Amino acid sequence: MGFGDGGFYLGIHGEGTVNTSNADLAPSLRERVRGFIESVRFERAMTTLIVANAITLGLETSPAVVARVGGLLHVIDRTVLAVFVVELLSRFFVYRRRFFQDPWRMFDFLIVGIALMPTSGAFSVLRALRVLRVLRLVSLVPSMRGVVSALLTALPGMASIIGLMALVLYVSAVLATKLFGEIAPEFFGEIGASLFTLFQVMTVEGWPDIARAVMAQSPYAWIFFVTYLLIATFMVLNLFIAVVVNAMQS
Repeated sequence: MGFGDGGFYLGIHGEGTVNTSNADLAPSLRERVRGFIESVRFERAMTTLIVANAITLGLETSPAVVARVGGLLHVIDRTVLAVFVVELLSRFFVYRRRFFQDPWRMFDFLIVGIALMPTSGAFSVLRALRVLRVLRLVSLVPSMRGVVSALLTALPGMASIIGLMALVLYVSAVLATKLFGEIAPEFFGEIGASLFTLFQVMTVEGWPDIARAVMAQSPYAWIFFVTYLLIATFMVLNLFIAVVVNAMQS
């Protein structure tokens, strides 16, 4: 064929190539959905929706409010839940198998799954668990995710300190039961009561009243309480806080 025919052929071939590349460059449905659910506006909208849902769930605890606008609150609750379900389905459509590789997405899946469970009959107690939807803020707000990640990082060190605290609490409870069981049976009559009392003392809540009740018959009981507070509260508990703060800083 002539040069003209060849030019005609190249023109057709080039045009086909351009059309094919344009088709390849066009974003697919998954890419468009991904861009939408990962946008800042979408995350802000979901955050606003979760906060609004938290407010409505709080209003449902008021009988007077429920009597006036209970139907509207129920509609809002069902609508929010439907939006959450659509959001999770969209994320599953975008990420496919990678959806289950992200612990935060699995956390959202668990929270929404609990909300979808029946709330009548034997499962009526699950109705109160709807408020767990508010915890989805943790997965949406980066600063909250950082705090939770830091706490999870600190778990090995925290486990050792919790074990030390449990050991100190148990030894002190056995001593207190033997020393003050007959003096203050309401506080130290048995090991279970002693554990609860010393846990309360460790929180520095009402411990002077407990100490004075024992010291009325055992004047030197202050030595036990002061020593226990120094070890359990000012040393072990502060060490526990130090591990968490160090994990958050790193």
